[in-house]
Amino acid sequence: MTGHGVSAPKFQQIESCSGMNFELKNVTRRFGKNIAVNSVNVDIPQGQMVGVIGRSGAGKSTLLRMINRLIDPSEGNILFGDTDVSKLKGKALRDWQRDCAMIFQQFNLVPRLDVLTNVMLGRLNHRSTAKSLMNVFTREERIMAIAALERLGIEQTALQKAGTLSGGQQQRVAIARALMQDPKMVLADEPIASLDPLNAKVVMDALRDINEREGITVITNLHTLDTARAYCERIIGMAHGSVVFDGPPSELTAAAVQEIYGSDKDGAGINESMTSTSINHEKLARHAAANQSANAGDPPLAEAEAAAP
Repeated sequence: MTGHGVSAPKFQQIESCSGMNFELKNVTRRFGKNIAVNSVNVDIPQGQMVGVIGRSGAGKSTLLRMINRLIDPSEGNILFGDTDVSKLKGKALRDWQRDCAMIFQQFNLVPRLDVLTNVMLGRLNHRSTAKSLMNVFTREERIMAIAALERLGIEQTALQKAGTLSGGQQQRVAIARALMQDPKMVLADEPIASLDPLNAKVVMDALRDINEREGITVITNLHTLDTARAYCERIIGMAHGSVVFDGPPSELTAAAVQEIYGSDKDGAGINESMTSTSINHEKLARHAAANQSANAGDPPLAEAEAAAP
């Protein structure tokens, strides 16, 4: 139930596109003479959670922006079922960008608007132009937005201005807005790059929940190998614009990691721990207990952290 006494709507499960693959065929993107993405071929079945890893400049963000058609490929085709996404224009392109929700590292919220309105903006491509221009939202859309915020655990922020929230809260608002689009696919471009480990876990848990409960394909760019291993059933590794690894986490060997990340300037190999933001769950549990009991005279959080291994 929502706070309005009305049963919260269930977000759609992807049934109409069940079995529809998403495919990149020889997709290339050039910026002048520089090749940012080089002849990528990938076939992703509906419902997979895919992590794209690689160094900065490997082509990860460019790849996701082409999928969403924020930028166009220089060559190749982007296919969803029988639809060639790379050729869409006008309303058909807007419909694709509605069905393919994009979550950004910097959240892309409107700071001066309240959280609830930011979430409801995810419905713009479902509405008439006149209603969109007037920002007129229906009662059902408001209930949907509150339900999305409840699902992300931040319903209490609904009337706050988005710009007053923490980074982790803002990213959850962005995910709630993506849910409002009823997408067939979610793209997350470095969604945890600016977050601390605890908030990173909350955000990744939310993306996995969307993938598992709605059956929505999730493709997320990640810098951290441990996160990709923990959350993604498939990992795509990129280096210098090309895909150099594509497989399950169990096949991501030290040699594969070396090919993806290369060597340091001094020639030393990449140590996987250098990319890690692993969370010490026992330590987090102690933090939570310390926060809950601080008012009761127990040691404060800082002391609990100092005492933790």
